[in-house]
Amino acid sequence: MFETLSDRLTSVFSSLRSKGRLSDADIDATTREIRIALLEADVALPVVKAFVAQVKERARGAEVSQALNPAQQVVKIVNDELIEILGGETRRLRFAKTAPTVVMLAGLQGAGKTTLAGKLARWLREQGHAPMLVAADLQRPNAVQQLQVVGERAQVAVYAPEPGSGVGDPVEVSRRSIDEARRLNHDIVIIDTAGRLGIDQEMMKQAADIRDAVRPDETLFVVDAMIGQDAVTTAQAFMEGVGFDGVVLTKLDGDARGGAALSVRHITGRPIMFASTGEKLEDFDAFHPDRMASRILDMGDILTLIEQAQKTFDEDQAAKMAGKLTSGENFTLDDFLEQMMMVQKMGPIKNLLGMMPGMGQMRDQLNSIDDRDLDRIAAIIRSMTPGERQDPKIINGSRRARIAAGSGVTVSAVSNLVTRFFEAQKMMKRVAGGMGIPGMPGGRGKASKAQKKAKKGRRVSGDPRKAALEKSASPSPDGEGEAPKAGGVLGNLGGKLPPGLELPPGFDPSKLKLPGQK
Repeated sequence: MFETLSDRLTSVFSSLRSKGRLSDADIDATTREIRIALLEADVALPVVKAFVAQVKERARGAEVSQALNPAQQVVKIVNDELIEILGGETRRLRFAKTAPTVVMLAGLQGAGKTTLAGKLARWLREQGHAPMLVAADLQRPNAVQQLQVVGERAQVAVYAPEPGSGVGDPVEVSRRSIDEARRLNHDIVIIDTAGRLGIDQEMMKQAADIRDAVRPDETLFVVDAMIGQDAVTTAQAFMEGVGFDGVVLTKLDGDARGGAALSVRHITGRPIMFASTGEKLEDFDAFHPDRMASRILDMGDILTLIEQAQKTFDEDQAAKMAGKLTSGENFTLDDFLEQMMMVQKMGPIKNLLGMMPGMGQMRDQLNSIDDRDLDRIAAIIRSMTPGERQDPKIINGSRRARIAAGSGVTVSAVSNLVTRFFEAQKMMKRVAGGMGIPGMPGGRGKASKAQKKAKKGRRVSGDPRKAALEKSASPSPDGEGEAPKAGGVLGNLGGKLPPGLELPPGFDPSKLKLPGQK
């Protein structure tokens, strides 16, 4: 959603990196480009004015003029202001002191309230809560049935005493749902209210009546991030008519310009609490202003990537695989398939790579990635026998033809996979062997000073006396000290030391400590 804004800001900052100092003209030009980029992203004009004014004020201050790298300091200022305009800190749900905690969802029809109710319920269930969905949208045709289907997929209970489609009193259903939740020991109640195609008095009155009947601990306004400036207008109307505690953005994976995310919080003063980034129930998480700002500035979102990996990867399986690699055991096609399936559970590969810093400049390559390639690889591996997965070297021409026919691919696709796997297997063995790096597990260890000197060869001192003593102290091949032999300096002197340099009786030259030696 923020691709256009991210590209514009990245190009603005790239022009600053070549400057050692920033003049007032540079700052004016930079803030002008930032203003244009925000307006093109459909950010509300009051928000743009406040943002640009704050960036310009800080850019002309001491933190930039005295910085070693002014360009990086300006990027930091923009990042800080983006975080501030997105809400500053992550806002968490407030839970009631006495269960159940009541969460009321409100918004226009088509914003995705019903689906989002299921996503929120699933998210809370994974955190150890026992949520219950309440079907209080009794106007829209089949809204009750849709919520029941979503609840079944999310594996949460649904309270739907009325058939809906114009039948039933949503206020009474909402009121009775609290007693039902207490009776069934549900600690959270999520009420899905009705929406309209536009703001009207009837809708506002119904939402206000439900609010007064259940007195929710959190009222969340669900807004479609793709409707641009209308999101701000709708949010203001709801704020004045009903009031809400936080905002939930849906359809953040769309191709709209994303200005709503940067405008709603500033206009309403209410934080963005959650974000929906896809159609699946798991495409939902708490909204982190600092991480969103990093994505907009193409600085990646490593923390979210790590969190997704921690939720997806089984600790026992990860420990088992790590032990297998460090012990040097063979990395088989079964292991490869297992790891690939784990990565696939984290979400689309394009989205995962997009969380890496600087990947915005490789957007064309990311868009060419097709997750169906992973499905083809999985089909090829599953078409192999257990023996072939353990030892792919036995896969000859006839076996490749059989595997290709079983997986619906060409023989060359099977050959390419086997070849790439052998390369990966070699890499795994290098990792298990420490890759020859001293100190790595399985490596050769840190070489001693003596070994390094033996490999490089000893340097002979230019002082004949010192050279003779160093040679006498050098170890023999079997590791024992070696007595001075005729040859070298002593040989040139006839095997005798000059007068006045005779060694005392019993003197062991190998124990002599020369200057610089420890």
